[in-house]
Amino acid sequence: MISIKLLFICSRNKWRSLTAEKIFEQFRMYDVKSAGTEENARIKVTAGHIGWADLIFVMEKKHERRLKEKFGQDLSEKRIIRLDIEDEYRYMDEELIELLKSRVSEHIEIPE
Repeated sequence: MISIKLLFICSRNKWRSLTAEKIFEQFRMYDVKSAGTEENARIKVTAGHIGWADLIFVMEKKHERRLKEKFGQDLSEKRIIRLDIEDEYRYMDEELIELLKSRVSEHIEIPE
């Protein structure tokens, strides 16, 4: 079985994208990583991340803009999905988990 590679991006890779990574890595059909766009991110997004990913989920419009500025050419064949989740949640916040599952499930299958 070929797994789909999901990349989740937020600013610092501490709360939103890291929560998404934890939630979706439990499903065997997905290979999941997360990263941040800022200099002080826990894991800073690289061209390697972009090349690796089948689907790229960004939390906000600014993350999409930053990716396009920095990795424009690498993104030409990539699908970027903006989730519109503001930076107002902590790591593994219940509301954040529900929001992530709801928004991401519009684009990929999430097993029960």
